[in-house]
Amino acid sequence: MSRSWLQEIVATWRAVLGDAGVLLMLIIAPLIYSFFYPWPYSSEQLQRVPVALVDQDHSALSRQIQRFVQASPRLELRLLTADEGAARAALAAGEIRGYALLPAGLKREAGLGRGQVVPVLADGAYFLPNKIVLQGFAEVLGTVSAGIELRQLQAGGQSPLQAQASRNPLNVELAALYNPHEGYGSAVVPAVAVLIIQQLLLIGVAMWVGQRFECPAPAERLSLWSARLTALASLGGLSAAWFYALIFPFFGYAHGGNPAGSALALGLLVWASCAAGMALGALLADRERAMALRLATSLPMAFRAGFSWPREALPVPLWWLGEALPAVTGIQALLRLNQMDAPLQAVQPQLLALALQALGYSLLAAWAIRHRQRHPAPKEWSICPTTTAAPAPQGPAASRP
Repeated sequence: MSRSWLQEIVATWRAVLGDAGVLLMLIIAPLIYSFFYPWPYSSEQLQRVPVALVDQDHSALSRQIQRFVQASPRLELRLLTADEGAARAALAAGEIRGYALLPAGLKREAGLGRGQVVPVLADGAYFLPNKIVLQGFAEVLGTVSAGIELRQLQAGGQSPLQAQASRNPLNVELAALYNPHEGYGSAVVPAVAVLIIQQLLLIGVAMWVGQRFECPAPAERLSLWSARLTALASLGGLSAAWFYALIFPFFGYAHGGNPAGSALALGLLVWASCAAGMALGALLADRERAMALRLATSLPMAFRAGFSWPREALPVPLWWLGEALPAVTGIQALLRLNQMDAPLQAVQPQLLALALQALGYSLLAAWAIRHRQRHPAPKEWSICPTTTAAPAPQGPAASRP
């Protein structure tokens, strides 16, 4: 007697819990990834980058710059020297990430009101340390330069308040929206989490479905497969809820901007990913091939998603290929909904694309299942046991009725 739709959902849950490999992908891996990936970025900002200061002026001004460098939270003064060659050698050896050159005559030129260039050289091979080195020295030199200019204005007869107003007639106040810490983790982890959810669902569902088609089996109604898709999607929903309801608040990432819209986008993302995994598993009819395919496609998907490289800078064919991936569209929608508190109207194109992906991959999964049922996988693909006829009984027992 065939099982009902609800019974098939329960049976699918039990099958997943009893399959160590699928259980690892759908339940355990999200727990591991949720802490393993964000943890290195928990400090959010890079600080105390090792630098050198090449002092060829040996004046009170250069010593003041040295004190400001030592006080900067961005920089750590590892080397103080008058030899630029020593600083270059330390930079090449990786002992420092950059240095500033204070040329001879710096104080004299500054006292005469002449502009003086202070070269700052940084290791451009590593963009984050390079940014911190340049920004840190810019803040130090800007602060020292402001002090010199204020003293010159006061020497001309202005009061301290007048000198400050003359130097800064327009004040700029910078406020970082949606990423108040301006941290790397807050910018990257919420986007990568969507890719993790999709990839784990894709591989876990493909493994589970692929194993069912490794050996010839009687055809089953599509209604049962829809129940299995629902069961697998519910497990994916738990994974998504784990990231968005617990992990993001735990690490202090921006979250909760539009909970209803985020839940809708996550539901469509999970359904599309599970349907794509079901279609992939039926087409491959092999448990291990899905894992190999995931390893080969994860990095290209990450580059098409738009958080490590602008999507607008991609070639047009790659841009359109990204539109067929649930994670790429989901990242664009969920960053706006969850981090930026965007209304649903602002992400209508992305939600429509996710809905079309869910429908399209569901239809593809139905076709792939029917195709595989009519055309079982070649024997060389599978490890199905071969059955042989039992030997005929011999001796007196063979003549017994």
